Amino acid sequence: MKMPQLLILLLTILMQVVVGFPTDRRALPGRDKLASWDDVNVVAHGLLQLGQGLKEHVDKTKAQMRDVNAKLSAFNSTMAELERKQQEQDKALNAREAEVEEREKIAAELAEEVRVKVEEVKKESEDISSRMDRLEEKVEDVLTGPKLDSNSSDHSGVPFIQRLVAAQNRRIDELVEKIKQQQGKLEKQSLHLQALQSKVAHKRVKSHRRRDEETVLRGEADQSKDTSGSARDCHDLFVQGQRASGIYTIQPENSQPFNVLCEMTSEGGWTVIQKRQDGSQNFNQLWESYKKGFGNLNGEFWLGLEKIHSLSKQGQFVLQVELSDQAGEQPTAHYQFQLDGEEKKFALHLEQETSSGAQEAIMTTGASGLPFSTADRDNDLAADLNCAELLSGGWWFSSCGESNLNGKYPRRPSQFRRHQSRRQAMFSTSTKGPNNSLKTTLLKIAPATIKQ
Repeated sequence: MKMPQLLILLLTILMQVVVGFPTDRRALPGRDKLASWDDVNVVAHGLLQLGQGLKEHVDKTKAQMRDVNAKLSAFNSTMAELERKQQEQDKALNAREAEVEEREKIAAELAEEVRVKVEEVKKESEDISSRMDRLEEKVEDVLTGPKLDSNSSDHSGVPFIQRLVAAQNRRIDELVEKIKQQQGKLEKQSLHLQALQSKVAHKRVKSHRRRDEETVLRGEADQSKDTSGSARDCHDLFVQGQRASGIYTIQPENSQPFNVLCEMTSEGGWTVIQKRQDGSQNFNQLWESYKKGFGNLNGEFWLGLEKIHSLSKQGQFVLQVELSDQAGEQPTAHYQFQLDGEEKKFALHLEQETSSGAQEAIMTTGASGLPFSTADRDNDLAADLNCAELLSGGWWFSSCGESNLNGKYPRRPSQFRRHQSRRQAMFSTSTKGPNNSLKTTLLKIAPATIKQ
């Protein structure tokens, strides 16, 4: 309700109230007159309060209407935005549908073109096939039929076919000639191979004969060679009667047979597990290579952790380390030796013998049971370094500073200083001075019962 209408309503109510009261002041006592005006004032005051309340209510209603109008406006704008987005999506969907239809149309056209081309190819193939059939019939007629006069006008295509056949025959003759030439070359190669095979067989016979003669001169019986496969180590071969150093086949307990280099001395037989002398073998290998072994038993080699463990687990063994450096020093040391299996990372247990004296510092492996470590199996005791990557090769590293007999082989002292760090080369704590790098290394083991 609007404000002017409300005021008119209030005035009308007030006039009706005033009219309802008596207007003759003389007919009423003074006391009643005063009471009537008081009632009018009360009613007027009540009407004013009612009007004030109605005004406040109208104001609140207007504020609520404004809020509702604002929310309606926001809702209308949201709906308009949604309608706009819906229209955009509809347009995009229509565009995609049109694009899909266009692609389907193009695909249908391409399929139709492919079908037409396939039909054309089929027709051409059939045409070619029919032509070939006719040509074969003509050739067959020419080859099987009677000789015709070349001047005959009814057979004008025959000379062309004859020329074609003659050209084919010439090509066949050329191919046959080439095949004959290749056969001649193959026969020459076969003769050459036979000559080489005969030379190799002759050299093998001479080698076996020379080895047999050397065996007889050394007093070695053939029976001892035949029984070498049953020997558990090189000292077992020594006990069986072998006295010549060389390569033999042994078979430790619960192990497969394998070849080893035996060094026979007057005290017994030593099994060589590592040998370095000229740098011909690269010792910068990974775990599997050190596990299986590498190198040449006639030169430089590493026997292999598995094989060394199969020897060590047969009983108490001793390790002898023999070195030589550029200064001519030749330190040697003995250790009580034991090597664990792969489940314990081929941990090395060394106990220095009292007889080694001042030379006991050749191999310092730190705590007993130090595991073997390579570049791809970091088992050393250095927390923030991989000693195998830093020093090269595989070894029982502790903190990268004690020894490494499997490091790089130094070529010459000057080149050694220029191109690589001294710590990357093979070294031990017994090497004195920056130029006294190691020249040869030899690691060999034997049962503890051997005489030293």
